[in-house]
Amino acid sequence: MTELDPNNIPQHIAIIMDGNGRWAKQQGKMRIFGHKHGVAAVREAVSYARKIGVKYLTLYAFSSENWSRPEQEVSALMNLFMQALDFEVKKLHKNNIRLKILGNVSRFSAGLQEKIKKAEKLTENNTALTLNIAANYGGRWDIVQAVQHLVQQVQAQQLTAVEINETLLQQHLVTKDQPEVDLLIRTSGEQRISNFLLWQVAYAELYFSDVLWPDFNEAEFHQAILSYQQRHRRFGGTE
Repeated sequence: MTELDPNNIPQHIAIIMDGNGRWAKQQGKMRIFGHKHGVAAVREAVSYARKIGVKYLTLYAFSSENWSRPEQEVSALMNLFMQALDFEVKKLHKNNIRLKILGNVSRFSAGLQEKIKKAEKLTENNTALTLNIAANYGGRWDIVQAVQHLVQQVQAQQLTAVEINETLLQQHLVTKDQPEVDLLIRTSGEQRISNFLLWQVAYAELYFSDVLWPDFNEAEFHQAILSYQQRHRRFGGTE
């Protein structure tokens, strides 16, 4: 494989992990079979990101629109999320990885919410990599909840409307204190953002892979970053 430039590693990478259901169908299995195998791909992606020096990795695990899926699949996904928190968090902590859950967790069961709190508390001081798991997350929801916080401050006379700017709004997003996304990857050949990190990907480089998520491995991840390194980021300016 072509070597990566260690001085041009994306600081923040976001991934839309798409294709679990289609992968399972190809195997003649139920969709949850694909989701379970997708967890292995998550492990490999997190391991590789940490190894090459990525500081923030955000994975789209469950969107706010995914509740419309069949009840059996949603229930299985919630159970899988619970199991992952049980089995993976200690490994993350051992590898100095901080875990953050991004999204409206209030809709999750009390048991799952408690596991999330404990996992975030255990890993909160880790510094090698911040792993964001977007769960019950939507980009529009994120912007709306940020605006609501600002409106509350205006109503409390802690802030005036004219003082609101991009920097202030960004501080109320769920990714506050984190850099904007440098590279957005989507697997399975689909080419859309699907309401993911709408504010944060404003100037991200986009990379679409035909590989279904359970087959997304270190070599595929490497290729995505290599593509990123071959581009010239201008942020609206010129060369």
